[in-house]
Amino acid sequence: MRPRLALLLLLSLFCCCVHAAGSARWVERSATVGGLAYRYQVFVPVGWTPARRWPVVLFLHGSGERGDDNRKQLSQGLPPWLREHGANFSAVVVVPQAPESHDWNGIAEAMAMRALDDSVREFHGDRRRLYLTGLSMGGFGAWQLALDHPHVFAAAAIICGAILPLPDELSLLVEGIPPKVDPYAWVAAHIGALPVWIFHGAADDVVPPADDRRLYAALQARHAEVRYTEFPGVNHGSWVPAYALPELWPWMFSHRLAARAER
Repeated sequence: MRPRLALLLLLSLFCCCVHAAGSARWVERSATVGGLAYRYQVFVPVGWTPARRWPVVLFLHGSGERGDDNRKQLSQGLPPWLREHGANFSAVVVVPQAPESHDWNGIAEAMAMRALDDSVREFHGDRRRLYLTGLSMGGFGAWQLALDHPHVFAAAAIICGAILPLPDELSLLVEGIPPKVDPYAWVAAHIGALPVWIFHGAADDVVPPADDRRLYAALQARHAEVRYTEFPGVNHGSWVPAYALPELWPWMFSHRLAARAER
């Protein structure tokens, strides 16, 4: 190789490393499922480098953030918190956007898992340290993904979610629960050993806290690792105090799956 070409390659590599280790940033990506491309956002933390493996958080938004603009899903919950505190957040965060009229099951669930898998590969994610969180419709979705992928996530923070349909929105539910069973005990038995921290507002009149209270009791009955925080006087926006809790992320990141081969 000519010396000048070798020098240019070294300079290019150096610039890439400097860029990778720079400030936190959001990048746009797309995941292809069923022949269709779905755009999503990825938060890349300060100091990201391919020289190490990174924890990865999958965030599922609520019903008001559905669409295909790849922007609305950044307006509530974890993404605004990251805009304030992202400089000190040492994890990759994957933020898919469910299409209009879709909940976090079916095609939207497949797309979210594809976005997670693609991001783990591209951003050197650690498959022992994958974490799940979601709010409202995304809280339903977090229970759904916990059920359908019980050995993928190391821990979950589930905010103002539920598993059974709401009276005014019968399509929003966790799928796969058999009829004529106690749904809370069944979910508790089928999410495996996943540690869960549940959050809800005591005054929530959009997704009442009854389901999460029963899920907490069912998980306690199985001696699972579970926490439940209910915010007195807080209505549906319990994600604001939940993500602001300083104990949340140290608790989440203290968990990791047993060693296994990288895919």
